Amino acid sequence: MADRLRAVIFDWRGTLVLTPTFRGWAAEALRRIGRDPDGAAEVVAALDPARMDVPGVDADAELHRRTYYEAFRAAGLDAELADSLYAVESDPAANPFAVDAGPTLRELHGRGVPIAVLSDIHFDVRPAFADLPVDVFVLSFEHGVVKPDPAIFDLALRELGTEPGETLMVGDRATHDGAGVEVGMPTLLVPPLRDVSDARLHLVTALLASNG
Repeated sequence: MADRLRAVIFDWRGTLVLTPTFRGWAAEALRRIGRDPDGAAEVVAALDPARMDVPGVDADAELHRRTYYEAFRAAGLDAELADSLYAVESDPAANPFAVDAGPTLRELHGRGVPIAVLSDIHFDVRPAFADLPVDVFVLSFEHGVVKPDPAIFDLALRELGTEPGETLMVGDRATHDGAGVEVGMPTLLVPPLRDVSDARLHLVTALLASNG
């Protein structure tokens, strides 16, 4: 199918940017309110990840906020720390880009390839792309639907104005991003980003280069 590809849809967290670890998240939250970041381990130990990972949590911003604050209360965290944790969780800048994300997006743009970002997320990631070329953003909280529902992939395709078979989906989770194949999209799964220095996105430009 590579000779037919003319557009790319990227997942955000784990693909283009580094998802903070629980410990890194807690450490940054503590740092922002002037507390010792070494206390992050204690914060993480008190939190129950299952309380935050509920179905549809990224489909509704208010549901996301309510779910997280309920988890913070259950963990016995004070209000200042809870607010700081949620601020970090909702801050695009807390998710640094992979070293090859910017160059990849710019190279694709230079070739005239339309680009979309499709993310299960509860906040607007557009500010993170202020100097990067992206044509379309499809964010779950704005549409009330999350991956792997085919509807969110269809939304991205409609926004791009491209057909499934000519649009490459790029992500890091088979269970979510891999569902692009269900709507007929060629799909490239890369290893989840573990360090911003990891370069994996050359695979995307290589595929598009094969279009001739």
